[in-house]
Amino acid sequence: MSRFRQWRGRRPFAGGLMLALGGGWILLTMKAPLPVILHIGMQGLAGYLLPTLMLLSGLLILFNPSQRLFYSVIGVLVSLGTWLTSNLGGFLVGLLLGVVGSCMAFGWLPDQEPRRSRRQRREEARAAAAKPMLSEAGEPAT
Repeated sequence: MSRFRQWRGRRPFAGGLMLALGGGWILLTMKAPLPVILHIGMQGLAGYLLPTLMLLSGLLILFNPSQRLFYSVIGVLVSLGTWLTSNLGGFLVGLLLGVVGSCMAFGWLPDQEPRRSRRQRREEARAAAAKPMLSEAGEPAT
């Protein structure tokens, strides 16, 4: 499990996953029963092409994080395009997943130091406060 956690930590995992899930959701709503479908969209092809591009962009963000900026811009544009072509963007769920996931991937920064919990920060502050203050001569201050 720790190998997966390390792999996940080196890439915009949540953003790529949300973008891929948004594309998958829109593709699933395209296959919904006929009374549920609002409209297929522009001759049907774009209705399937844009969610497929969303899914592909999400997977590429996961497996090629060095190009995340390009894929996330493509992902947000394609996600917004599904509003017109694919059941109002998968009844807004897929559209929102795609836009939020793309924004998260765009804002992800590599090589950050791991975050410390509040408990760790409090303990470090207490330890720093508990140390006696030393004067310039190296003796405890009074």
